Amino acid sequence: MSILNRVLVCIGLSSTLLSSVVAYAIDINGAGATFPSPIYTKWAEAYSNQNGTGLNYQSIGSGGGIKQIQARIVDFGASDAPMSPAELARAGLTQFPTVIGGVVPVVNIDGVAPGQLKLDDKVLADIFLGRITKWNDRRIVADNPGLALPNETINVMYRQDGSGTTFIFTTYLSQISPDWKNSVGAGKAVKWPVGTGGMGNDTVASYVHRIKNSIGYVEYAFVLQNKMTYTRLKNRDGYFVSPTDASFKAAAANAQWDADKGFYEILTDEPGAESWPITGATFILVYKSVTAEKTGRTREVLKFFDWALTNGDKLASDLNYVPLPANLKTMIHGAWKSQVKDASGKALWN
Repeated sequence: MSILNRVLVCIGLSSTLLSSVVAYAIDINGAGATFPSPIYTKWAEAYSNQNGTGLNYQSIGSGGGIKQIQARIVDFGASDAPMSPAELARAGLTQFPTVIGGVVPVVNIDGVAPGQLKLDDKVLADIFLGRITKWNDRRIVADNPGLALPNETINVMYRQDGSGTTFIFTTYLSQISPDWKNSVGAGKAVKWPVGTGGMGNDTVASYVHRIKNSIGYVEYAFVLQNKMTYTRLKNRDGYFVSPTDASFKAAAANAQWDADKGFYEILTDEPGAESWPITGATFILVYKSVTAEKTGRTREVLKFFDWALTNGDKLASDLNYVPLPANLKTMIHGAWKSQVKDASGKALWN
């Protein structure tokens, strides 16, 4: 064999090996909800260490995630606000939940410790409506005897981006307050009556940390990460409860999951003495009919979330998310088999 031929063979072998490495090390791209960002980051680290596949996840809010998957910019979208069956059908998408968590009111009041302040549901709505403007308002004081509350203006903080956290929070406020429902309503983005807006759970958490006498709402993982002062809330059964994995589980126990409806489920204001009233699931969005160029990447998305549902429960629990029950995971795998198909109509998941 000539020297030239040997060089060409070596180049060919090197190219083959390089192609194998690139194929093995494929990264998948997702974007959307900030609510599950902490657990997706943890899952991605563990999965990459075991399988070599990376995850690039843009924590841009649920509205952004829906827009990016509809524009086919990413391999999957993520949203805390589930798309309705009709919306999924129009977009050609399917969705499935990954974990359950809670949205939590957080405050910054001198002398008030985490879980010390109790808020009635109607009081919470009236604070965000701008009707209760002082921390020593008689309605707040009535539920907190012995707690020194200042004669200071309440500084309201909210999400200004298209947010599933906001969808969960405003859905709850619409359920418990007719005035909120009629004047503001529920949605990923609403016209807030009062307050200051920030982009993402992390920004709202930062605002509440820095601004005295403030109140905002964030996902519970951000409460823990930032050591924030959370409130207790009066639930549907009249009990003041704290946000915990047990209270999220209690609320989620009433869920009626239906794969044919895209697992659409709202978990706010659920009955039960221990139920946290602002509980919600978070969802992944993928196309039902996958184009040829996206087939491999969508299969990698399903492999990643299969690994997460099978191996990621402890990581989720460590961050105080509620892992999905076994029967729901089985339903999700069944939905992948029946709903997600390649361009020829063949199931991507077996």
